[in-house]
Amino acid sequence: MFAQAHDITLVIAFAAGFLSFVSPCVLPLVPSYLIYITGLTLEELTSQADRNRVRATIVLNSLFFVLGLTAVFVAFGASASLIGQLLLTYQDFLRKAGGVLIMMFGLYVMGVLKLNFLMTEKRIHLQSRPAGLIGSLLVGMAFAAGWTPCVGPILGTILMLAGTSDSMMTGVKLLASYSLGIGLPLFAIALCVGPFIHYFKKIRNYMYGISVVSGIFLILVGLMLYTNSLALITGELERRGIGWYF
Repeated sequence: MFAQAHDITLVIAFAAGFLSFVSPCVLPLVPSYLIYITGLTLEELTSQADRNRVRATIVLNSLFFVLGLTAVFVAFGASASLIGQLLLTYQDFLRKAGGVLIMMFGLYVMGVLKLNFLMTEKRIHLQSRPAGLIGSLLVGMAFAAGWTPCVGPILGTILMLAGTSDSMMTGVKLLASYSLGIGLPLFAIALCVGPFIHYFKKIRNYMYGISVVSGIFLILVGLMLYTNSLALITGELERRGIGWYF
């Protein structure tokens, strides 16, 4: 069954997922995560020997890792939407307060503002990963349940959008789009991890620029949420019949 979607917040959620993935807290750790969830060594990941077996192992474990984090993120989105519906009377106030907080998140990501409650990393660590695909699933869930100084503000932004949405399904879609923004580049790197490791030294030089772009993105989203521009843009797209199918 096809459903037409005009909501620009889905695009914002996907972009937020991508920015979370390329943040300085996540992107440099991708090879380590791939080693951890696959059980392969760095030499095996980058070796050309038995490439089909190695690639199948990487893809399957990466898929279960993404499924794990998606399950947790979607649960977050459903919960945020439900809370938003319960607080419907105060939603205009919550929308404006959320917009201000998101703009503060943007300034934090850019390094302009220091927020002490975001400075300490909180993450669930699995001391001994269960073997196989179930292990990768659990690692993905543990990663999603964590809170890092980079991912936290961006994820929090999407949860605030979910909290101001009109239905629980909208919140689920937002966090599914966010997960897709993380999952697709992870798969891309998993399929060509050798070249990624080779070129990462060059990519590392742009980490500060990525943080600045992410901060500007959050400030714009916060501003649009505060002024209710997201709803206006969505309404205009619906009026013009602009949308996509999924």
